Order: sequence, then C-alpha cells, then structure tokens
Amino acid sequence: MELNNDIVVKQEYSGKDTGYLDMELLRFTTAGSVDDGKSTLIGRLLYDSKAIFEDQMDAIEQASLRKGDEHVNLALLTDGLRAEREQGITIDVAYRYFATPKRKFIIADTPGHIQYTRNMVTGASTANAAVILVDARNGVVEQTIRHTYIASLLQIPHIIICVNKMDLVDHSEEAFNNIVKDFGAFSEKLDCKDVRFVPISALNGDNVVDRSRNMDWYDGPTLIYLLENLYIANDHNLTNARFPVQYVVRPQSNDYPDYRGYAGRVAGGVFKKDEKVMVLPSGFTSEIDAIDLLGTELEEAYPPQSVTITLKDDIDISRGDMIVREDDVPNVDQDIDLMVCWLNERPMIMGGKYAVKHTSSDVRCMVKDVNYKVNINNLDHDTEDKSVGLNEIASIKIRTTKPLFYDSYKKNRITGSVIIIDEATNETVGAGMII
Repeated sequence: MELNNDIVVKQEYSGKDTGYLDMELLRFTTAGSVDDGKSTLIGRLLYDSKAIFEDQMDAIEQASLRKGDEHVNLALLTDGLRAEREQGITIDVAYRYFATPKRKFIIADTPGHIQYTRNMVTGASTANAAVILVDARNGVVEQTIRHTYIASLLQIPHIIICVNKMDLVDHSEEAFNNIVKDFGAFSEKLDCKDVRFVPISALNGDNVVDRSRNMDWYDGPTLIYLLENLYIANDHNLTNARFPVQYVVRPQSNDYPDYRGYAGRVAGGVFKKDEKVMVLPSGFTSEIDAIDLLGTELEEAYPPQSVTITLKDDIDISRGDMIVREDDVPNVDQDIDLMVCWLNERPMIMGGKYAVKHTSSDVRCMVKDVNYKVNINNLDHDTEDKSVGLNEIASIKIRTTKPLFYDSYKKNRITGSVIIIDEATNETVGAGMII
C-alpha cells in the first residue's frame, strides 16, 4: 500500500491535471469495542456519500435477507472474511477507499477484540485521524481506554469520539454529555492534541453524513464534515530535514552518462535546490544540485514527496544513509529506548537478538532490558514484570549493531519508528516508537 501511495504522491505533485488524484488524502482508522458498530459506520459513510456501486448494494441487500437481518446490513461492505460475516465481527484490518468532492480517504477498519490489538496498531500506524466508537448504552469501557492510549502512543494527531447507537438511548443529550465527561477524565493523562465528539447512529445515519433531526440539541459538525475539513497540512514535520536514501539511481545511458541520484521519500523538513546538506554517517557535506520528480525538476521537496536528489559533489552514498541539514542533525546512537507493542504469539526474549528496520536502514539488535510494562486498564507502569507477550505494550532498551539516525517518535513519526523482526521466521514481531 505504501508503494501505491508513492505513485499517487508523485502524480499529485507532478503539476499535471490529474483530477481525482489532485485531492488531498486523509488516512483514518476506526476503533472501538466489539459490536460498537465500526463496520456499520463505514458502510454508512460509503452508502451516504454515494461511494457504493449498484451491484454492490444489491449483493449486500441479498446477503442481509439471507441472514434474516431487519435492516440492510451495511457492515457487510467491510467485513470480508467469512468468519467475520458469520460472527458479525471484524477480525482483520479492512481497508476501504472512497472520495467526496473535497477529499479522498483511506479507511482502516480495525478489530475490537482485545486479542486483535496488534491489528489496530497496524491499521493506525499511518493514520492522520482515529475515529473511536463508544456505545451510548455502555459508555467508556476498557477497550475505549486501550484504543485511545494506542492512538496517543502512535501520535495520531486527530481523535474523533463517535458516541454511537444514540437511537437506543432515546437520543439523550445527558447520556452523550456523561460520556464526554468520563472520556475527559482519563484522556488528560494522554498526549491527545485534538479530540472531537459527535453523537451518531450509524444504523440510521444520524450525524454521519446527514445532520440528525432527532438530536437538535447538538449543533456541532457531522462526522463527514469533520473528516473533510480536518487540517492535516501540519501533521508532517516540516522543520527537521530528513531524507533516508532508499536507492542510488545510476542510469549509465548515453543520455545520462554521469548521472548519480539518490531516491527516497522525504521524511521531514524542506529540501531546496543549492542548499547545503550533510550525509550521514560519513559527515561529508555538499550542496543540492537538483531535485527531480517524474522528469520534472523542482525547486524544493517536502513530506511526503518521493523524489530523487542529486548533489554537486561525488560522495559515497548508499541505501540506509540519510541526507540532513548540517545545522540540524538527528540523534545518532546504538542504545535506544523504545515503546514497543509486541505483535507475535512468541513472547519477547530478554537478551534475544532480532533484526530491526528503521527507515531504509537494516540492522540487528539485542534486547537489553524492559524498563516497564503498561497496564492498559489504568495506564499504570509495572517495573517488576519483565515478560512481554502478544498485544502487550512496554518500554524496552535495545542495542543495535550500528548507529541509527533517529528522532523521537513524538518529533517525527517516520524517523522515530522501527519494526522488530524475528530473523528465524522473518515475521514482524514488534512495532517500536523511539522515546
């Protein structure tokens, strides 16, 4: 999916009239407890925004009749696995794409069960916003705290709390206000920058795309209005220039006999032509000669553009190196503290050796210590228990075989994140956020 997005980004910034591709992209994830209505909400968004083909709607109507549902079950639009449809739950992350006249969207519908916490981490890792559903009858529950904590941990800039099933509490303003109050009591402990609340009924469509006539006491925006108008231009770090090199371009053709470019995605800051830069780890400096994008030369490049940079001096640069500004160098170290969410059934091994992928760099590491584990239910830190198993979140210390060029995850979600891989099975076993 990242590769496809690279292509979209390149087309967006090519300066050509690409119509649909020119619209701004918002990635958002849905989360909530089991049966809170996540899949139904996405189905309602797709249906009310006219993003469903007639044959899809016919198939959903027939499937709903076969299941004996009283209403057209819009959740069937996202629950694609047979087990999901049989149980009426979400098991795997389901990605859906749709667009309105203002913006295009990628939705990650994540599971609600505790045992699928790792799936939520996967779906939320690249999100601009998190839509967290709360059942109006049950209020704030353990999974609400868990999912909000993960959204905070992953530094998702915008959180929208959708209080769903308002039709089952007679559209009560008091029930909605109580949930807003309860949520605020624990969210103060978290790093939540922008939190909004919307009372909805996904089943009936109240305040999803169309404003509800049943809740005239609510004068805020509908969910789709929020999603269309969230300001996400500042979600990228535009201050600290970071360009991890993914590939060295050497055409060796008659037209470009001496061309040497460095391709990658801008991870932070703004790079400008003729600007002085430094290459890590060598520390050599040069100036940017040109910035190329699909045959077009740019004056500057910024996140999340994928470009090729050429320098005025011949410097030995390879995949895994990083181009930065001379006066703004990231941390360079081998001893690194991480917040890790463990994604594998086999628990983490203290002193165990794992592969680590950080931006375009591949290294190996050893787990040196577990600083503490997080009790998701009350957000307390447990410093005694050193075991880390599936879906658990902990602060750990690792030592890498060679230095990484990194920022804190809070400062830059790209240069501040790593994935941990079991070398024996090549499975991704942990997602890490650098403290």
